[in-house]
Amino acid sequence: MMLTIEPLRWGSALALSGAYLAMCLGLWRMHLAKARPSSVAADWLVVYASQTGSAEFLAERTAATLALGGLDARAACISTLDLATLSGASRILFVCSTYGEGDAPDPAARFATQTMDATPDLSQLHFGMLALGDITYTNYCGFGRALDAWLRERGATSLFERIDVDRGAPEALAAWQHRLSHLAGTSDAPDWEAPAYGAWRVAERTLLNPGSAGAPLYRLALVPQDGALPAWEAGDLAQVSAPADPAHPREYSIASVPAEGQLTLLVRLQQRADGTPGAASGWLCTDALATDTIRLRVRAHARFRLGENALRPLIAIGNGSGLAGLRALLKARIDAGTHDNWLLFGERNAAHDFLCRGELEEWRDSGALTRLDLAFSRDGSTARYVQHLVAAQADLLRQWVQDGAAIYVCGSLQGMAGGVHDALVEVLGAATVEAMMGDGRYRRDVY
Repeated sequence: MMLTIEPLRWGSALALSGAYLAMCLGLWRMHLAKARPSSVAADWLVVYASQTGSAEFLAERTAATLALGGLDARAACISTLDLATLSGASRILFVCSTYGEGDAPDPAARFATQTMDATPDLSQLHFGMLALGDITYTNYCGFGRALDAWLRERGATSLFERIDVDRGAPEALAAWQHRLSHLAGTSDAPDWEAPAYGAWRVAERTLLNPGSAGAPLYRLALVPQDGALPAWEAGDLAQVSAPADPAHPREYSIASVPAEGQLTLLVRLQQRADGTPGAASGWLCTDALATDTIRLRVRAHARFRLGENALRPLIAIGNGSGLAGLRALLKARIDAGTHDNWLLFGERNAAHDFLCRGELEEWRDSGALTRLDLAFSRDGSTARYVQHLVAAQADLLRQWVQDGAAIYVCGSLQGMAGGVHDALVEVLGAATVEAMMGDGRYRRDVY
């Protein structure tokens, strides 16, 4: 944002500069705290349990707000929070998302199954809880609520009542910021606002599954109207604000990498109970013209980026429109010359639902994909899903994991994600799967 400063307002400008320098100092303090070894505890820990990156983003802003007030604060993933640290801490703020129908997000799986099964005395601990969720799910904010209850049962004292956030509701986040301002003794909080939506247009729209027994699935190539393509990484998300429901943006996995010159989505045309198309999918798949403005912004999804897994072998597993996120990861690796890639993908019928067939077969034939295993549930007399591929390739999958492979899963929460997870536990063992979740070698982007 640009400021125009009139000559008679230098005093205000100096005050603004002072506030800006204070914010920078707070951010630098937070950076120093994060750079310390994890065994060195800060006065204030901000612990996040994040599935898609929202909780991590808010935890970083929370720690920056505390640091701005001169407090010693450090943000940390819940996967690094062991029982000893928890029992020795005096002040922790938790920012917790919920996965699926009330489950812990992947980085919190070990904490939920092991630490929360223990019965430590936490009477020394004072804590705050920001629980993120979606009220349309039955167990709204399920993990945050469960952790809040467990902490109280163990004797911890809540600094204030838990704050539940429905799909990023601004009023709930404002209540959290208000509490932080009291703790930090400052009202000059860092900017928590999400980036503004950009103006995009549909450059190309292609139906990928004509004749399918399932709902139509479209490939959309989008370009910014001003021609300036933003930066993103494979694994990131696009948020689209549809004209019919601007208050609730929809998120889609980005299927392309910036070097391709366009942002590509794979969007399934959803249908409401009354037969009308979904607010966002209907707009993108059928209604938006090439001259219409698509309000879109890119959101970093750190938990599904390649990150430290970039040089590991990659096992990519998914179904349906989940191919979008996997396709971007594979494309990034192939462009980087990394070819130890294995894709296991499932859909309905090979004749109608073999998405991106030409590209995938070309990658396989050229060696860019080491393996391409496919399951089409409606072909043959017995339903065969992608989780059956995991079981069928058990020996090879175990060998890949022993050789250091990472596993990325993208697609539907109902059916596929649970089925694949159960198959991985059967093949690799629960301890291995849990350990891979904790160290980031098993990552999921499911919906």
